[in-house]
Amino acid sequence: MTDDLLARAIALVRHTGLDYGFLAEAYERNALLQGAKVSLLVMLSTVVLSLVFGVGLARLLVSPHKRVRWLAQGFIELTRNTPTLVQLCCAFLVVNTLITQTLARWQLTNPLTPFFWAVTLLSLHKAAFHAEALRAGIEAVPPAMLEAATSLGFSARERLWRVQLPLALRAAWPSLMNNTVELVKASSLASAIAVGDLTYSALMIWTQRDNVLECMVLLLLFYGVVTYAVHALGVWIERRLQMPGYGATGHAALGSAAHA
Repeated sequence: MTDDLLARAIALVRHTGLDYGFLAEAYERNALLQGAKVSLLVMLSTVVLSLVFGVGLARLLVSPHKRVRWLAQGFIELTRNTPTLVQLCCAFLVVNTLITQTLARWQLTNPLTPFFWAVTLLSLHKAAFHAEALRAGIEAVPPAMLEAATSLGFSARERLWRVQLPLALRAAWPSLMNNTVELVKASSLASAIAVGDLTYSALMIWTQRDNVLECMVLLLLFYGVVTYAVHALGVWIERRLQMPGYGATGHAALGSAAHA
């Protein structure tokens, strides 16, 4: 039944000049499906880790210790001011190679895979942007709220985690979602270091079949659908996080950022 529907869809689309006959081949169809699964896994992993790393960096940015703040700011500036692809290639082709050579002296195998490097570097790169958005949100918390928390006996750490960060998250949410949408699109860079995602699978297919247009249309549709889903989820969460009278944010800003 599924094969029959696929054959009809291929025949229907062929009238537009696009030949998706290669999808009838089980090997190439399965390669694309597996690539889509890997892409989604990269996206999910980087979205979660970038938020975790971003919160950690934001905490360092508001640290009372000047040297800690300088180190965190230096990392953020280095990360934001260099291309993601360059960072990814340097980590995988330089750092990973040095680790492999070092472990080889003890006859050990490097356990760090291209997937690890892609997820780690993409997460750290976007965490720098998350951190700045959260820092601005933390500093925007009204002093009266901090004074109220202090009067209730909250320590500085408790004020940060129980008052400032929750409010900063609400204030920074549109910026965080804009960064997340960009991260979802940037996940395709994982193919540059041979991570078997959808972009890499499509590249392997069009190299053999010379059907670049058909594969590119598939990639555009896939990333377009996923990006829109992330945007819609972000708008829904933003509505849930809104607090009457404090930090009300409009959906237009998030929507325009997601489609930028």
